[in-house]
Amino acid sequence: MTTDHNGPITTPFNAGSTAAEVIAGIDLTGRRTVVTGGSSGIGVETARALAGAGAEVTLAVRDTGAGERTAEDIGATTGNERVLVAPIDLADLRSVAAFTDAWEGPLDILINNAGVMYTPELRTPEGWELQFATNHLGHFALATGLHPALAAADRARIVALSSVGHLRQAVDFDDIDQRRRPFDTRLAYGQSKTANVLFAVEATRRWAGDGITANAVHPGAVLSNLTRHMSQDELDKAIASGYTFKTPEQGAATSVLLATWPGLEGIGGRYFEDCQEARLHREGDTGGVAAHALDPVAAERLWQVSLDMLASAARA
Repeated sequence: MTTDHNGPITTPFNAGSTAAEVIAGIDLTGRRTVVTGGSSGIGVETARALAGAGAEVTLAVRDTGAGERTAEDIGATTGNERVLVAPIDLADLRSVAAFTDAWEGPLDILINNAGVMYTPELRTPEGWELQFATNHLGHFALATGLHPALAAADRARIVALSSVGHLRQAVDFDDIDQRRRPFDTRLAYGQSKTANVLFAVEATRRWAGDGITANAVHPGAVLSNLTRHMSQDELDKAIASGYTFKTPEQGAATSVLLATWPGLEGIGGRYFEDCQEARLHREGDTGGVAAHALDPVAAERLWQVSLDMLASAARA
């Protein structure tokens, strides 16, 4: 690994690396991990890599039947029987609270992997736009609820899955739920993915003293349940434009890197893609991280807004 004041962190891995390659030689015996959305897409391969390294893995999923089938498969392929399943619906704060209330003991690694993308205009009972509520607020409630468990661990890590879609939209603090303008699902998704990065920035600032670091990751494009709201025409255009789709094993690699690689000890508040820290996005680039996603002022503001939203829901 190299890191200096003139450039981003680099690692020996790349866009083609798999989760198994990234975690090779790392022993997670005795470590406890949670992967949201761990029963589909890259979540499965993220969980499999962690289990293969000896960790206890809890699959936090909406569909516990799918979770049990995934846990059985991971146990069979890794020989690790400590793959557990717990229900969680990130769009339902009572469900998130039930998960955090039931957790006992320290938590070493939290991977906020679950998400929804390009949904129609849907709102939670609180009136919140579904993508922001699921991708950001649900995970925010989960992480803050698990803070004591993370602080009780030895140098806990949080991985927040973002997306290149964050480049499209900063958090619109004046209209987070898109009520003052026509609904645009891509802008709503982009905003939620910017929020994931801002969470990592502020969580690291607030919690580094507790030994907790958080980073955000763009896993790359993987055909999975996440892309189910994309039309075939949109997928064809993405492929025609030169966009390369990764396998689930490759898509999980950057998450696993951030969760486990010794070279990233104590590193937080950053955004990675293709197993490298991303450079600032420039006009014409297809990747990189937007300045609006690393803005510490926006990160602190989002944290307070999120606390206020959760508090208002609790009073309702």
